Amino acid sequence: MKQLSIALFFVLAISSSSFAQTKQDTIKVWGSCGMCKGKIEKAAKSAGAKSATWDVESHMLVLSYKTDKTDLKKIQESIAKVGYDTQDVTADNAAYDALHGCCKYDRKEASN
Repeated sequence: MKQLSIALFFVLAISSSSFAQTKQDTIKVWGSCGMCKGKIEKAAKSAGAKSATWDVESHMLVLSYKTDKTDLKKIQESIAKVGYDTQDVTADNAAYDALHGCCKYDRKEASN
């Protein structure tokens, strides 16, 4: 009976971990400098991204995250809260205005 319980535990553990997929995405995030890079990556990780790497030149953010912990919308909302427009979420003007001078960027077309 004890062996059956242990076997059942491992089967359940393996099956539940298969539902938690790691997903990778690449999104555009507006910004302009190395200081932006740190803030963008930190905001993405605080929203649940396992890894986040933003390229200053291309403005592309490469993300890895567990789908049972977060999603792309939550990550983009977190980035927008610190002042950066993403491909799907626009930062509010107050958050953008609070950015350091070197972090100001040309806002995306959809912003006000």
